[in-house]
Amino acid sequence: MSQFTFAVTSPEGFDATVARVTEALKDEGFGVLTTIDVAATLKAKLGLERSPYIILGACNPQFAHQALEAEPDIGALLPCNVVVREEAEGKVGVLFMDPAAVLGMVANPDVERLGNEVAAKLRRVAEALSA
Repeated sequence: MSQFTFAVTSPEGFDATVARVTEALKDEGFGVLTTIDVAATLKAKLGLERSPYIILGACNPQFAHQALEAEPDIGALLPCNVVVREEAEGKVGVLFMDPAAVLGMVANPDVERLGNEVAAKLRRVAEALSA
């Protein structure tokens, strides 16, 4: 794990975990704007096989609006990425971008406050998945 992410392991399979992540994000006010199937892309473009790996681009419209009002260039750091990947022994990992760390790079106290609020919501999503 890095200084800009946090993660949990899901007790469920890959597809069930993707569904649970999506639902838990919704419960916290996020929608999934994008779904990038990394495994399928690598297969199609490079002929490489890899275990299931997707990136969900999650957005909470209210917080995104506030962040854009505070710092118009913040769009380069949005949305919040959530990775769901199959790991060794059939385990499924869920990796969250830590908005507090990423948005903390912006020298703006309003953006930093928003980053902390969004991080708290994503940590609740992580807790719901590991329960």
